[in-house]
Amino acid sequence: MKDYNVVVVGVGMVGKQMIEILLERKFPFRSLRILATRSRMESIAGRDFSVEETTLESFKGVDIAFFAGTEGEKGASMLFAKKAAEMGVMVIDNGGDFRMDPDIPLVVPEVNPSHLDSHHGIIANPNCSTIQLVVALSPLHRAFRLTEAIVTTFQAVSGTGRQAVEELDNQIRGYVAGQEVPPQVYPYSIAGNVIPRIGSLSSTFPGYFTEEVKMVMESRKILDHPTLHISSTCVRVPVFNGHSEAVTARFADPFEEKEVRSLLSVAPGICLIDDPEHDGYPVPLSLSQSNEVFVGRIRRNSAFPDALDMWVVADNIRKGAALNAVQIAETMIERSLL
Repeated sequence: MKDYNVVVVGVGMVGKQMIEILLERKFPFRSLRILATRSRMESIAGRDFSVEETTLESFKGVDIAFFAGTEGEKGASMLFAKKAAEMGVMVIDNGGDFRMDPDIPLVVPEVNPSHLDSHHGIIANPNCSTIQLVVALSPLHRAFRLTEAIVTTFQAVSGTGRQAVEELDNQIRGYVAGQEVPPQVYPYSIAGNVIPRIGSLSSTFPGYFTEEVKMVMESRKILDHPTLHISSTCVRVPVFNGHSEAVTARFADPFEEKEVRSLLSVAPGICLIDDPEHDGYPVPLSLSQSNEVFVGRIRRNSAFPDALDMWVVADNIRKGAALNAVQIAETMIERSLL
């Protein structure tokens, strides 16, 4: 088997998870290096890594570069991704800079692996909330022709980063101790609260925040469905890790609930937990560090007979970012694109 010189750019929550997953899955790397804004030592998955400062020279001889940037950490991909690709590096970027570029594939391997065939050296990793949505919708779209989707998300603080996780932890501890811990990461305290804002207000759809627009635009691109009517409301909730979504999907063709369950039970990347009578449904606390997208609460919509309601949960740092990026590389190897 061919092996590869691999670098991971960024060593935050997503970057560390990428390295752990590369090791877990025995990815065929010849060398594995970590790049960041400054050099230092980092302990990851029980191993010590020497982190190097990122320069253009860092990409010489590299086969695959995973850019682990998340919101607020997209400088590296803007500075180095295109130049690295010109040097022959296969770039897989987790940030938002290239997702809607028509010349750059936006890929979830379980959904649209064929889009990888038209790459020009850069592949974009979708937004975390989009990934789990399209994994759940894709098999149903192929079977029943999706026409509309309305999504409300319940997004964990890990999606904002390490400081947000620490803020929630500190606010919970403060509440127990009878002390107020003022918010710094979010505009309001997140402990005991929900905040219907993720990102900044967008000019694309007035009144929508950028996270909501991402879900609309990215889902259309991934599903090859540019006319899909889709709306989302994205909410930050006091959960440490794992995003949940309430999804209503309308279809052009008739469906039966048993057909839906049958399709989802065998769809790649999906785990069905749908026994509400015995409290069988996905919850993020139980599913953190899982690879799959979990689906439950499947039922016909009570207002629209052509619509289906379901509940979708996934680990946003793992499947919603790091794992999906590694799966892109694995799929490219399988398709002899690397």
